[in-house]
Amino acid sequence: MKKVFYNWREKLWVTPAIYSFLAVLLSIAFFYVDLLVIQQYREFIPDILLTNVQLAQTIMGALAGALLTMTTFTFSTILVVLTMYSSQFSPRTLKNFVHDRLTWRVLGVFLGGFIYNTLSLMFMRDALYTHDVISTFVGIVIAFFCLSTFAYFIHHIATNVQVEKLIEELEQDAERIIDSYSEKQQQDMEIESEWNPDGFAKMIVAENDGYIQFLYFDKLTEYAVEHNLEVEILHGIGSYVHEETALFRVYQREQEEINLHRFITIGTERTTDQDLDFAIQKMVEVALRAISPGINDPNTANGIIIRIGRLLGKLSHLETGAITITDEEQKDRVRYPFFTFEHFLYLTFHQLIHYGKEDVSVVASIVEALTNATQLSESAHHEAIWETQLHLLEHLEGAPFKRLDRRYIQGKLDALAQAMDRRPILLSNYQVDQDA
Repeated sequence: MKKVFYNWREKLWVTPAIYSFLAVLLSIAFFYVDLLVIQQYREFIPDILLTNVQLAQTIMGALAGALLTMTTFTFSTILVVLTMYSSQFSPRTLKNFVHDRLTWRVLGVFLGGFIYNTLSLMFMRDALYTHDVISTFVGIVIAFFCLSTFAYFIHHIATNVQVEKLIEELEQDAERIIDSYSEKQQQDMEIESEWNPDGFAKMIVAENDGYIQFLYFDKLTEYAVEHNLEVEILHGIGSYVHEETALFRVYQREQEEINLHRFITIGTERTTDQDLDFAIQKMVEVALRAISPGINDPNTANGIIIRIGRLLGKLSHLETGAITITDEEQKDRVRYPFFTFEHFLYLTFHQLIHYGKEDVSVVASIVEALTNATQLSESAHHEAIWETQLHLLEHLEGAPFKRLDRRYIQGKLDALAQAMDRRPILLSNYQVDQDA
């Protein structure tokens, strides 16, 4: 059931379709109210709420045209924002706007308003009514609600196109994933150096190509307990698999038919529901686009890099390597290939170092991000952070920084060394001293 809900949540047309269906029901409901109820309770209804059929046709015709125009304008605005997200930020960030619930609710409200007024206009016939109707007043109320929604939508768009808002959303996505893994590890995950399953080994292969988007750990564990299985997940979330690629290695003590495909979602694109690597990658891509010659906005990149440093510090508290999920009796049930902190550091910074090595501020922000990660992480990960610093300095070999630039970067390097209680590395050892 959760998998079906997840798949439906990914479909963008669902929300506008629901609003449109409700509008059809509302229009039919007030058609019968006008036909069967109004005349019976006429004396209790204020005259201002009622109109004759000719006036109702005029008003509803005008409202239907106006709402259709607003719907068209809203759709055009959405397309403009999508284009801006793709060109200014990153194609991977489109989903942040596309899956914004308010955007599609606004479009659904306008479609619903248009459908209600159009259908009500179709029902307005002199042959059906010998009295005034109330459907027009309801249509006017809906039109005012659409107008208010449109004003709020403009405010929402103006707020969300700001890069700081996008960065905050990306950071919250990454932090949410870190918190979910941390909570999961505290509950029933543990690090196991040995994995000694019993039973007959059986491979479960992928049914289609795509990225692993979601794994239902809890349901998979319950299924393993129910059927007395031990399941080894062979690919991490975010990995691309082909059809017939082995997904699970299952150890079972009795030969029986099992189905594990319902516990995994494979789609055509990566998502940030559980994919921590992709969540950080989106922030990295926005930073890379900011320091590109076409955009030339290094200050935005610097802010993102420093935020990434804080996330890495928080991420370092997660257990890395192969993670085992146990049942209530502390028996190993599911084994998952989690990332290593060293590998994650490299994937996060290697592109930033390559494309930002000629900008003093970007280099300084990378070192500051490493310092922030050091201050928030455990000492066991300091060696990996130190190696990342050395990787950065290797890219700076022969960099033509001037005296004040070198002094500024050296101050950042000293702060990193102090955070680790180590001897600082001299930047001059990795550069050509043009001012000597």
